[in-house]
Amino acid sequence: MLSSVSNLPHFFLFYTSCLLVLSSLSNHLCHGFRPRHFNLSTAATHWSNAGATWYGAPDGFGSDGGSCGYGESVSQAPFSSMVTGIGPSLYNSGKECGACYQVKCTKHPSCSGKPARVVITDFCPGGVCASDRAHFDLSGTAFGAMAVPGQEKLLRDAGNLEIRFARVACDYAGKTLAFHVDQGSNSNYIAFVIEFEEGDGDLAGVGLMETGSLKTTSNNEQVITAEWRKMQQSWGAVWKLDAGGELQPPLSIRLTSQYSEQTLVAKNVIPVGWKPGATYRSLVNFL
Repeated sequence: MLSSVSNLPHFFLFYTSCLLVLSSLSNHLCHGFRPRHFNLSTAATHWSNAGATWYGAPDGFGSDGGSCGYGESVSQAPFSSMVTGIGPSLYNSGKECGACYQVKCTKHPSCSGKPARVVITDFCPGGVCASDRAHFDLSGTAFGAMAVPGQEKLLRDAGNLEIRFARVACDYAGKTLAFHVDQGSNSNYIAFVIEFEEGDGDLAGVGLMETGSLKTTSNNEQVITAEWRKMQQSWGAVWKLDAGGELQPPLSIRLTSQYSEQTLVAKNVIPVGWKPGATYRSLVNFL
């Protein structure tokens, strides 16, 4: 009995700590917290197995742009040809375009065992890409980056490899978001590729706000309103809006990340006098 009484302070400390933890967890859950989102960083923590092949030129960037729509950007900094096509299990109908992974190999004599970071820019729909639980069809440059220095060719000659992969945050060394307007855009319709999303890298949703739209109320009064309009994923990293009337720039873009559901606004990023084919850079990014 004396022993039980002497342990009461410890019990209450433990009990109080548990309540604090439960309260904190409850608050996180109420705000949409999901544990799998908490640890995403630029350093890999959770590794899994996958198959890996490569395509395109041995020191190249796979295909010109790929199915995500990044075009010539894949060969230029900050992508710098460190890109990959991905099998259906990870591509997620293009919603994972822009996501970053670290890949490494250890089971071939030419494997360095050191991780290399790659970005999803393309889709590999069939063959081993579809039959493997996860598969990376890397650019020749990215495949060679897993090799011991000087043995890149020997590793590429191995063909299909078993590798390890891990999801990581994208980090483009302070580069801001870019919006490349599609050539088919006009005053009533706009579509653009979104590039260089730091952090999660992929997007769950995109919204557009005009500076002001002239609308007629039920009393036949004309008022200027500004509201967020939901854009649709056209394909890959391309998002579109059929405005149904003339757009009123400058246009602000709101992005919601796929992985952590973080939201960011690029205010007035599409200016007055915007042109199809032009690229407009924001002042912000997720990191």
